[in-house]
Amino acid sequence: MNGPEVLVPVAFFITVAVIVVNILRFKERARGASMGSPLQVSEIASRLDRMEQAIDSIAVEVERISEGQRFTTRLLSERNEASAIPVRGERVGERVGDRVGG
Repeated sequence: MNGPEVLVPVAFFITVAVIVVNILRFKERARGASMGSPLQVSEIASRLDRMEQAIDSIAVEVERISEGQRFTTRLLSERNEASAIPVRGERVGERVGDRVGG
C-alpha cells in the first residue's frame, strides 16, 4: 500500500494543514492590526490640512506652468507672423524669381 493510492490522502491532509495554518495566521494578523494604535481625530485633521496645503501649492505651480506655456506660444506665433511680413519690393505670395517684367 505504498503506491499511488496513498498519495491522494497524504496530499489531502497536507493541503488541509496548510489551509488551517494560513487561517490562523490571518486571524492573528487581523487581531494585531485592530489592537494597533488608531489615529486620533486631531492627527487625521492635521494630515488633511497638510494635504490641502500641498494640493493648493501644486495648483499654483500648474497655473504658473500653463501661463508660461501660453506666453511661449504667443511669442512663437508672433515670431511666425513677423517672418510672414514681405521683404521690401516683394509682394505677399510672390517669390523674387516670380516677378513678371521686372
